Amino acid sequence: MTTEPEWVLAEPPAAAALTAYDLRCEHRVGPIGIGTARPRLSWRLASPIRGDRQDAFRVQLLRDGVQVWDSGWRTEPNTYLDHGGAPLTSQTDYVWQLSIRDARGVVSTAESTFATGLFHDDEWEAHWIEHDYETDPYFEPPVDRAEPRTVRQATIAPPRYYRRSFELTQPVRRARVYVTAHGLYQFSANGQRVGVDELTPGWTDYRARVTYQAYDVTGLLREGENVIGAILGEGWWSGYVGWDTRSHAHHYGKKPQLLAQLVVDHPDGSRTVVATDNRWVEHVGPIRFADLLMGESYDARLELDGWSSPGYDASDWAPAGDVGGDVSTVIASTTEPVRVTSVLPAVEVTTLGAGRFIVDLGQNLAGRVRLRVRGAEAGDRIRLRHGEMLQADGELYTANLRTADATDYFVSAGVDVEYFEPIFTVHGFRYVEIDGYPGDLTAEDVVGRVLHSDTPVAGRFDCSDPGVNQLLSNIRWGQRGNFVSVPTDCPQRDERLGWTADAQIFLPTAAYQADVLTFFENWLADLAVAQTSEGAIPDVIPHVITGRHGTPAWADAATIVPWTLYRIYGDERVLRSAWPVMRRWVDYVHRANPDLIWRNRTSGHYGDWLQVGVRTDRDVLATAYFARSVEFTAAAARVLGYVDEAAAYGELWERIAAAFVAEFVDAEGKVRGDTQTGYLLPLAFGLLPVSAEQVAVKHLVTDLERRDRSLTTGFAGVALLCPILTRYGYSELAYDLLHDDRYPSWGYSIKHGATTIWERWDGWTEENGFGPVAMNSFNHYSLGSVGEWLYADVAGISQAPDSVGFGSVVIRPTPGGRLTWAEAAYDTPTGRISTRWSVADATFALDVTVPPNTEATIHLPAGTALESGRPLSDAEGVTPLESEPNVTCRVTSGSYHFTSPVSASGEIPS
Repeated sequence: MTTEPEWVLAEPPAAAALTAYDLRCEHRVGPIGIGTARPRLSWRLASPIRGDRQDAFRVQLLRDGVQVWDSGWRTEPNTYLDHGGAPLTSQTDYVWQLSIRDARGVVSTAESTFATGLFHDDEWEAHWIEHDYETDPYFEPPVDRAEPRTVRQATIAPPRYYRRSFELTQPVRRARVYVTAHGLYQFSANGQRVGVDELTPGWTDYRARVTYQAYDVTGLLREGENVIGAILGEGWWSGYVGWDTRSHAHHYGKKPQLLAQLVVDHPDGSRTVVATDNRWVEHVGPIRFADLLMGESYDARLELDGWSSPGYDASDWAPAGDVGGDVSTVIASTTEPVRVTSVLPAVEVTTLGAGRFIVDLGQNLAGRVRLRVRGAEAGDRIRLRHGEMLQADGELYTANLRTADATDYFVSAGVDVEYFEPIFTVHGFRYVEIDGYPGDLTAEDVVGRVLHSDTPVAGRFDCSDPGVNQLLSNIRWGQRGNFVSVPTDCPQRDERLGWTADAQIFLPTAAYQADVLTFFENWLADLAVAQTSEGAIPDVIPHVITGRHGTPAWADAATIVPWTLYRIYGDERVLRSAWPVMRRWVDYVHRANPDLIWRNRTSGHYGDWLQVGVRTDRDVLATAYFARSVEFTAAAARVLGYVDEAAAYGELWERIAAAFVAEFVDAEGKVRGDTQTGYLLPLAFGLLPVSAEQVAVKHLVTDLERRDRSLTTGFAGVALLCPILTRYGYSELAYDLLHDDRYPSWGYSIKHGATTIWERWDGWTEENGFGPVAMNSFNHYSLGSVGEWLYADVAGISQAPDSVGFGSVVIRPTPGGRLTWAEAAYDTPTGRISTRWSVADATFALDVTVPPNTEATIHLPAGTALESGRPLSDAEGVTPLESEPNVTCRVTSGSYHFTSPVSASGEIPS
């Protein structure tokens, strides 16, 4: 069995001089089927030489070996360039060559490729096809009366198998297939699966946007008979989504449809197109039903051996129904699809009874199981139920799944060794109950297949404390389990929706761990579609089920997400696309609240969701977020050159801040409600006068102290707690919260075996056991938004306040707590930044690596020296800025080692 590579941060090239690497087109490596005629090309830089930089660059674009554009030598410090030549041609392969010149005039080169897709609707010859009711009933009867299905599973039609046989009379020079579906598809050519993508085409608001994928199938075709085919399932299109309790959801349509177009280019310049139409045929197969929430059933006795290969007898297959060629909603995919990114072996198998076992994968995940079946007889049925936790008696805990069955079935064909892995479902689980297995089940018979959007890994963090490392692991796994096509709230129960507050709160943490630019750009496009004519934003994106619009902190994702993406990645196109949405959103709130206190039109108003034992004033939270959205809208206007709008929104922010203080801050400096989140929001969002900040911080600290240094924050406050404490000189208090293992804390769940972030602090407690089953996910990233603090403050890698794209960074590590060392690495748009600090033998040591074309301001303890005792003023590439009371210096690219003495008490001079 092939094992996919783990989801880990790759090392940059070990270069001897300035080197460009990780060349991308539209932020993706070697994409096929891009949908723009003027793409952005970008790259990263690496060099071991201090002070090295890219002085100039040049991009040359080639088609069939002929240059079609030359940028000429450019001296901007950018590591990106938008194509500036004639618009590109659709369905064309391009090579782009990058030349960079370093500070000494030495030139090096690199190259990469990309291919354009279908730019115009009239290039599509394909029609949508579907199961034809008239030729075959849609719901297949069970093979026998004992076929296992729950009440909900009984409403799900079996996926259909589609095929088309055709002849090629000439050799194949190039072959590309463009595919999408209303539903989910898995494509094949001549008996081979095409690509490794899962759950394609992914989830978008299908009413407005359906993405297609493009694949190179040149090596799979030949002269003579060829066959292309697809299995088509319901997915988000017509399957169960969320908590809808109707007999069947059908949020977008009633049955799946397929759209595919194969384009074969021949050496003589001619072209063959094979597209979906009424010449395709279809048949039911071994998959008896498949649903994202409910599970999948596979009857191996019904396998269609060779169904997508030449020579197969398809005489009993029925013609597919042709439902027309409207492709007005079809667009090119812009982000990485869902893929299997890791394979986890089972760590323990427990026998519960004859043929019944509990398998522990050791990690809560989103994905599915691959099961090896040995010695089964034809017709033997095996049931697989999935759950995140075990009950006290060792049985599977499934109450928190609500109506999601999360159950798969396999019916054996009686072969000695068989393998089962579903294709159109995904479960959130750590444990799987396997019932009906013949003989003894071993750990080698079961593996977990981890599925999520394959966002490139961007960061890593490690430290001396195992508990903190487990916390970071839980945060990463929570991100992986919930970034499945869209940023969801949970991967297991009947919900799995794109809640907007969860996404905007966790985004800064997510971006330290993965390159999420295209992932969130894709999601923002659906947010724009869902915005109402008045300007309100729904609670979930893509918008289904919920009727609520304009909730504070939730709808503010409309401004926070695009601005945050721009700051991190430096691509102003994000702001340009989002600007109309941002403006309409803040205008909507302003119209409803002319006194600038956001009380009206607050929709669901969830407040500081899942806070503990307190109630943060909802007007405080809403008004703080109103100010935040206005601030970011003003900032976006400045970047985009909208001078009048920038001034107007800037002035509006000033008035909101003044109104906030007048309405909510009393004479003693207390914020109404006197809660931790109530102080964190105005401190983090800059709403208080400088003179009032320290007073508010003292009230915050007082609240923590009177609770024996225990937090009360919910979703809205938890990301801000440790950063604000550190900013105002209370880092040791932040570390106490980090290391705390009492309820409520991150450590409490870890102490009780958590391998992902829980949705609620009381998901399980020693006193009450499991929390409310109505809402109790054990894989939910929101409370893991403390991850940003681990990277930015503990490891010390953050962006300068006025910088974008990490062109200017601040290195300010914060030693403390039980940590004796910490290290992190992060791939910025320009290249790799890394830090490592340690405290040992009465010495604080810091190692820093900065990529070319990046400037870093490093904050160090007093008495710091560079390398072998040399003063900072005598070091190449180091510019001292301050010496008292701390040491601050500026460095350019390269690696640096700093040391500082530790006092007799063990403290590091601050």
